Amino acid sequence: MEIRKAGPTDTALINSLAAMVWEPTYREILTKAQLDYMFEMMYSHASLQEQLQHKGHQFLLAQEGSSFYGFASYELNSKPGATKIHKLYVLPESQGRGVGALLLKAIEREAAAAGNTAITLNVNRFNKAFHFYTKTGFTKTGEEDIHIGNGYLMEDFIMEKQLHTL
Repeated sequence: MEIRKAGPTDTALINSLAAMVWEPTYREILTKAQLDYMFEMMYSHASLQEQLQHKGHQFLLAQEGSSFYGFASYELNSKPGATKIHKLYVLPESQGRGVGALLLKAIEREAAAAGNTAITLNVNRFNKAFHFYTKTGFTKTGEEDIHIGNGYLMEDFIMEKQLHTL
């Protein structure tokens, strides 16, 4: 499996992958109305272009041949010495096969190459991915409620992983 950087021409692919993971990931946590609102806010073509071209987010794709299994986005130096993971999603049928770990390792390499010593992320308090992150070395450092508009709230854990240099 190859992890490759995505660019502005990959926004339709990222949108398509997100459509396959979004609802199964959050249907037990969020209402349909909030799912739709957040998907449009985060994965519309315009939003993805904004993230790539103006917010400094970098996207990765997990690919084998012509098949795609997941994606991630991150921001180097989101705060001094830290990279922030904004998204890390694996297609439901590919979960448990190491795809998420490969995406995470690629982000860790990029963060370390940029001189960052930590990776941070937010994860919904009720998302099963919390266990993936703890298993891969992240610790919960706090909680945060983020108002995202339309009366909706993201209820997240803040997590961090220290990068160890050799």
